[in-house]
Amino acid sequence: MILAPSWKRANICTSHKYFPSLKYVVCNSQAQSYLDKGLPVLTCKDSDQGNVSRVRNWILDYAGEKDVCIVDDDLKCLSMWNGNDCRKMIGEEAEEFIEYGFTLAKEFGVRMWGVNIIQDKGAFREYTPFSLTNVILGPFGGFSNPICRYDENLPLKEDYDLSLQMINKYRKILRINHVHYICDQHTNVGGCAEYRTIDEEKDQFELLEKKWGKDIVRRDKGNSNTERKRQVTYDINPIIKIPIGGV
Repeated sequence: MILAPSWKRANICTSHKYFPSLKYVVCNSQAQSYLDKGLPVLTCKDSDQGNVSRVRNWILDYAGEKDVCIVDDDLKCLSMWNGNDCRKMIGEEAEEFIEYGFTLAKEFGVRMWGVNIIQDKGAFREYTPFSLTNVILGPFGGFSNPICRYDENLPLKEDYDLSLQMINKYRKILRINHVHYICDQHTNVGGCAEYRTIDEEKDQFELLEKKWGKDIVRRDKGNSNTERKRQVTYDINPIIKIPIGGV
């Protein structure tokens, strides 16, 4: 199954256009606004929404032993590199790729898998098509009955934290590096935008750093010459160093 948590974003959801079988996970009080737009929905209690970690945990509990792919509600497409050429997966190819991803995950013996978090060609090394100790972020992730759950105290860094939990628990997760997602992650309507501020990002970074230690969670100082841009880069994109050998 393919599910996308969504909150107050009925007017800007796009993921269903790309994944025909996808459903948006929305709370009961907002369901009608999505249905009025003709969007496919799966409803949860209002108390299960308002915190992205909480609703993602609801999805994992709902899926149980079934495989579930959790994507952002504004995902536009999956693209893949072949040498220096990059192309968008079209038609049924994207959902077939998800089936392939779960098959590959089982062969690797992992309970969490995903794709590259960076679109740039420089982030894909042909000689490392897969990695087992790199983070997988919220916009796209596959799960096969994991024990770990998202930390509700880290709703702005929940994806970094869950990757760390999974690697710590199972010693590996699978990232398919030649494929990446494209989505509008910083739309200022609904979702995490309702509570994301620079100060909140700082607090969340410090909590993540305190939980895992400064050797694992490091500051991304960025390359900008302006304090504002350094601040945004540092807060939103921590550098994660996994103390486990291998790729």
